[in-house]
Amino acid sequence: MRSETPAPACKLAFVTALAVAGLAGPAWAGPADNLRESLFGQHPAAGRNQSPPVARYVSQEGDVFVLDRSQNRPLLKFQDSPEVWALKPQPAPRGDIIYKNDLGEPVLRATRLGGLTLFTEDRPGGTAAALAGGGPALRLPALGPQQLLERLAQASARATRAARRLIPFEADASPASSALVADAALVTSEAVIRMSKRPGGPALIARFSKVKLVEGHRPSASVQQGVMRITITPHDGLAGRPSSDRIMAAAGSR
Repeated sequence: MRSETPAPACKLAFVTALAVAGLAGPAWAGPADNLRESLFGQHPAAGRNQSPPVARYVSQEGDVFVLDRSQNRPLLKFQDSPEVWALKPQPAPRGDIIYKNDLGEPVLRATRLGGLTLFTEDRPGGTAAALAGGGPALRLPALGPQQLLERLAQASARATRAARRLIPFEADASPASSALVADAALVTSEAVIRMSKRPGGPALIARFSKVKLVEGHRPSASVQQGVMRITITPHDGLAGRPSSDRIMAAAGSR
């Protein structure tokens, strides 16, 4: 989110043990149509229904997710996860489109005929997904200073519980970046939780003792001198912070 006159950055550092709550119609038949047309500005073929820019899909394995193509970058959110994934569409053979995450790994594949395939850790070979109705648009909410402190506290609490030791979250934020800072903190805590459940994960989490969120020219994640450093670029919106996969890779988990 851009701000014409950014307010002076304020330093926020907060540690707490507050709990954080997770984000929690009948399906109608039919494949995901016209992803190519809506992404690249082409008109749908005669006799074909155009899928909505924001819609809910269900895979054959039961994964439910919202795909929001109403913005510059397609966004995806699974029903059972708080994280929103910013995807990058790339042309593929036979006129298909592959949506990739910020590590360059495929998340979705759309065929020119409208078929949609979802790729997950459990199904790396892909599983078909079908349109199941409308869904909520994926947007960053506006946050005030107190709300940002609360989000940092929640992220710290989630990471602390997963690591079984204190992991404070610290942030340099301005009014223009507070919403993305809060989201990046949530995603970082999600990465810690995911790592804690993997073999060798606790040893990787032990490489850092706190999380520091800062603004920069491009989103990134790195571990430096015991600090997990998360860099965000507010003008890129949800695409302006690293995903949990990228944060895990920075810690050495991928």
